[in-house]
Amino acid sequence: MAAPQTKDRITCHVLDTSVGKPAKGIRVKLELLSSNLIPSASTPHHHGHTSGPSRVFESQTDEDGRIKVWLPYSSATSSGEVPVYTLEDVLGELTGTGASQWVLRFDTGSYFGEGKTFFPEVTVVFRVEEGQHYHVPLLLAPYSYSTYRGS
Repeated sequence: MAAPQTKDRITCHVLDTSVGKPAKGIRVKLELLSSNLIPSASTPHHHGHTSGPSRVFESQTDEDGRIKVWLPYSSATSSGEVPVYTLEDVLGELTGTGASQWVLRFDTGSYFGEGKTFFPEVTVVFRVEEGQHYHVPLLLAPYSYSTYRGS
């Protein structure tokens, strides 16, 4: 029996540079934007439904400001069905299709408080190549941010 996976192939880390500490409790969404298989994963068809299974995940930064594992996103207006896919499932669907484009959406407005940041949401769009691990650190302050591809 294989050991349980300790982290997904896409992870992130948020450091609050205004206080010099990890940013605990930031809500983050991870969404597949496009791939060669799915030209626009979030393009709705009639009645507002997207093609294929959902490709949106969510999590919250831990005590160390990290997200190691993603959960399938379930909106407040979803029909009560509990999503059961994993990031590994979605990446597996993309095997052999080339690079894909993903977005991380950091809810920095809730973290800093209403009106206490110039950037209520930080959005980072990045390219994912098959078989790679991606770590996306975010250095954050109320009036600035920076990001890069980590290791």
